[in-house]
Amino acid sequence: MPSKTLAGPPEPATAPAPARPRFSARRLPPSAVLMVLAAAALAAVAVFLVIDLKGNVGYVLSRRGVKVGAMVVVATAVGVSTLLFQTVTSNRILTPSIMGLDSLYILIQTGLTFSLGATALVTAPPLVRFGVEVALMVGFSALLYRWMFTGATRSLHLLLLVGIVLGTLFRGVSSLLQRLMEPSEFIILQDLFFASFNSVDPAILGISALVVAAGALFAWQQRHQLDVLALGRDLAINVGVDHRRTVTGVLVVCSLLVAVSTALVGPVTFFGLLVVSLGYQFCRGYSHRWLLPMVSLLGVVALVGGQLVLERVFGFDTALSVIIEFTGGILFLFLLLKGALK
Repeated sequence: MPSKTLAGPPEPATAPAPARPRFSARRLPPSAVLMVLAAAALAAVAVFLVIDLKGNVGYVLSRRGVKVGAMVVVATAVGVSTLLFQTVTSNRILTPSIMGLDSLYILIQTGLTFSLGATALVTAPPLVRFGVEVALMVGFSALLYRWMFTGATRSLHLLLLVGIVLGTLFRGVSSLLQRLMEPSEFIILQDLFFASFNSVDPAILGISALVVAAGALFAWQQRHQLDVLALGRDLAINVGVDHRRTVTGVLVVCSLLVAVSTALVGPVTFFGLLVVSLGYQFCRGYSHRWLLPMVSLLGVVALVGGQLVLERVFGFDTALSVIIEFTGGILFLFLLLKGALK
């Protein structure tokens, strides 16, 4: 008889080594992320001010100080306005530019150039131009909101649709006027279509800083109501939030911030989408107590750091707004195709 081979006890399986946890910004508490972003923003500002400092130090520092101040104001205005707009619309792809304010700014510049001439537009007092542009953009938004929210429909989705249609109309009229004007005037006009931080008036910067600070303070005071609005209209009404009044106030503040930012340096369409999307990635709780300062600091780091790289690496070969629009446009297409953020 063949002998049977007794099988021994099975060898114990070797336990796999525990995987090392990968580092992620979402693992950090929001307070730590804020500290890191604040340090990065201060470092970027300090490097921008003192790098390659030669010649008349006082004059160079004053020029760079105005430029840095403009970038801080624009970063705060665009970041806060985009965050507020996405909160009240419950959509993390939309930006305030969808309301047609950027198109209205281009139409204003085109209309003034066509009627007065490029020379008159460029030589006009900066404070007068700034006041006219802000007044027209805020007035347009106020009329649109009043018409939509005091009518029978009171639909936020209809408001967005009307904004898209009017933005398309403004772009069409601007294109028609640009085709009718002289080529030399159109070349001068083109420079106004891209955001520039190199020719900011200090007086206008001071006014813009006060307006943006007031808007940011309003957003901070409304941070708890914004957390409730982010849950949806029905839940916000059930817990006692005056939805119509709150949304109208937030949209007016958004329009004011976007109007001031656009009139100060020019349109930056996708910059808000870029910094707010990064802010959501860094903040775990989606609380506006953390998101509001986070998107502002991210905007400062992006603008100051981007301008620093543009000047020292590329040697002013391109405009910072072109890089921002290119990166933000890619991010917009990614979010649109992904379909996860609604």
